[in-house]
Amino acid sequence: MNSVTLKIPPTLQLSEFDLSMTLAAKLFDEGKLSSGQAAEMAGITKRTFLELAGKFNTSIFGYTTEELDEDLKNA
Repeated sequence: MNSVTLKIPPTLQLSEFDLSMTLAAKLFDEGKLSSGQAAEMAGITKRTFLELAGKFNTSIFGYTTEELDEDLKNA
């Protein structure tokens, strides 16, 4: 796996885990990483990644809230 060094303003106050999880969740959300790859990137298990994804505004179901609401209206 490649490494990248980022310069983060100290006022942002994000941990290394938060940064890696945010990026992993975003790439998973965009379909660029599988859940297993995203978990590996964040340094956690796949199960933990799936449990934490929602806290990083990422759905593990592939639906947006709007799409789910629309499906429920049509049910």
